[in-house]
Formats: sequence, C-alpha cells, structure tokens
Amino acid sequence: MSPHRTVIGSLDRDAANKVAQLHLPLRAPIVITDLRTAEMIKYASNAFLATKISFINELADLCERVGADVKEVAAGMGYDARIGRHFLDAGLGWGGSCFPKDVEALAFMAKEKNLEPAILNSVMKVNYDRRKTAVHYVESMLGGSLKGKTIGLLGLAFKPNTDDMRDAPSITIAEALVEAGAKVRAYDPVAVEVARPILPAVDMFDEPYKMAQGCDALMVITEWNEFKQLDLEKVKSLLKSPVIFDGRNIYEPALMQELGFTYRAVGR
Repeated sequence: MSPHRTVIGSLDRDAANKVAQLHLPLRAPIVITDLRTAEMIKYASNAFLATKISFINELADLCERVGADVKEVAAGMGYDARIGRHFLDAGLGWGGSCFPKDVEALAFMAKEKNLEPAILNSVMKVNYDRRKTAVHYVESMLGGSLKGKTIGLLGLAFKPNTDDMRDAPSITIAEALVEAGAKVRAYDPVAVEVARPILPAVDMFDEPYKMAQGCDALMVITEWNEFKQLDLEKVKSLLKSPVIFDGRNIYEPALMQELGFTYRAVGR
C-alpha cells in the first residue's frame, strides 16, 4: 500500500489509464509503458538492488585485507544521495524468490539475444560465493577441519520476519557443513517447520540456548532481532568452544573480543 511507484504495462492505452486511476489513491508516481518495458523495469530494479548487495560483499573482502570496517564504509557511501544507504549491508548475500529469479531472467534474456551479461553473471557469482566463504571461515576458526564438529546455525529464513526458505543461504551453508563432516543444528524463530523437510540432516531446535549447548561454533545466518538480544555470556558458557562467525554483522567486534569469543564478522 506504500509503493515507490506503480508500473503499468499495456498495449491498450485506455485500459492502462483506467488501471492507473485505480492506483491514484496510493499517491505514488505512476509509470505507463508497453509490456516489455514494464517487465524490464521490474527485472532491472531487482537486479540493481542485488548488484548493490554483491558489490558491498565484494568490498567487504577488501576491507578485511586492508583493515577497514565495511559497516562504516557503507554508512559513508550512503550519505551520497546518488548511492543511498539501502542494500549496502555486507553479509551472506541475497536469497528469497525475487532477486535470484529476476537476475537469472535478465541474464537469460541477454544470452537469448546473443549478449554477454558480464555484470549480471558476476553479481550471481559473488553472491553465491559468499556462502562457500562463510563455511571456509568457520573451518579455519576451528583449526582447519569441520569433521566431527557441531555447528549451530542462528537463523534459517533468507531474511528476518518471514519463514521463507526459498534460496536461503542457510540451505547451501548447512549442506556444505554436513558434506565437510560436521553435525549441524539450527534455530529460527519461525522457519523451523518450513526448513525441516528441506534440511533433513539438520537437527532443529525450538530455543536458541538449547541449540547452542555443546556446539563447537555458532554461525549467525539471519539477522533476527532476537539474536541481537541474546545473553552472550550465557551463550559462551554453553558452547564447547567460544567461536562465532557473524554472517550478518549484528554484534560489535570489540564487545565480542572483550567477552572472550573467537569472533569473525564480514568485512570488519
């Protein structure tokens, strides 16, 4: 009910104008165009937002190497009105239904017309590489091997405030952990039942502290507010080793170090 704009594609201008009249109460800009252009606006908008996410994630790797803080970099960039702050959160990348589908659709259209969608292909590669990188980080934090280790996942849904598991980073990460010989546990405030049939090898818990007990490491997968409010000292006492990989940058590195965690964030 609060759109940035309403895009109407039609071959019949009179019909388009009538549909536009229905949308006037929303008090948002209305774009009337042909069918192909309307479709392209939708795909291109989501692909551009996905590009911003992949860009800041690639930049996060460079920030780690040079000693910069990607959160502060993103904040500084966001003050430029030409760039904006939205979708500049480094982490595990995008998932869900819209971004993957629309980026792939654009890339497919380009290939069908004998074009090489280099940027779109890179956006997808950078995004999905984040998931592999997260597993490698945890592996290195645990001495180079995940075999026999118990890893707890904080969050399963692709974003907070939903139980949507479509193309969720948690799926790829959990499967990679299991393949590497780890035992995987998980907790999500609402997505456990949806995730259970998708990830049958993962032990699902209904409470985060129960899930954390006896784990060799935790991975923050979804930035639920509940995880930001966890009693971290209690979490530390429950873990077999105080190792946390924060895939969503929800904790402050200085605080985690002060609490005695072996802690790694993204781009910080």
